[in-house]
Amino acid sequence: MKSRMNPSRASLVAWLRKTHGWIGLWGATLGLLFGFSGIWLNHRSVLPLKPAAERQESRLELGQSPPADAAAMALWLRQALGGLPEPTAVRVEKARPVPWADAAASGVAVAQQPEHWTFNFYTPGLLIQADHWVGNRTVSVRRTDNGIVATLANMHKGTGMSVAWILLVDTLAGSLILLSLSGLSLWMLTRRVRAVGIAIFGTAFAITAGLALVH
Repeated sequence: MKSRMNPSRASLVAWLRKTHGWIGLWGATLGLLFGFSGIWLNHRSVLPLKPAAERQESRLELGQSPPADAAAMALWLRQALGGLPEPTAVRVEKARPVPWADAAASGVAVAQQPEHWTFNFYTPGLLIQADHWVGNRTVSVRRTDNGIVATLANMHKGTGMSVAWILLVDTLAGSLILLSLSGLSLWMLTRRVRAVGIAIFGTAFAITAGLALVH
């Protein structure tokens, strides 16, 4: 006949079960997303799913009053392209002599290459690259719209995501840690024969640590 669990231990087990269930419910939706995208990322070389993308190139007219600097251009691009977030990367190449000119050999003033600005805007489903040579009246824009698989993969990796999304993903990571700890605690509190559980946990931990060290 099984011995009855003492009240304090029973209360702890009940609390752990309830907590385990609520934590699992919180992470269920994000867990499905990360599970699907993680499997594809892990086997993308053999799975038939392709990160389909549609690419378009265009030019934007600057009008009579072009932005005075790269920061002003970034703000103008965000508005002109439909309310984009802050650019992920901005590169400014200062004006300099053209690389193929040789002032000593030609005996004339060397032509100057104008200042060059490039802007990258990333979201999970979109990549926009803008290119502008100071003095030109246009901006070259290359737009890449990702397919659903690539979008999910970018969400998995946090590419182009906001701080709010990153913090939300952190709660999922914390949930996985708590689920692991609460699950292990429930096993230890509700099983009289714990050797099998300890052996499984130890084996899994050893394999994981070994693979991590090897790679």
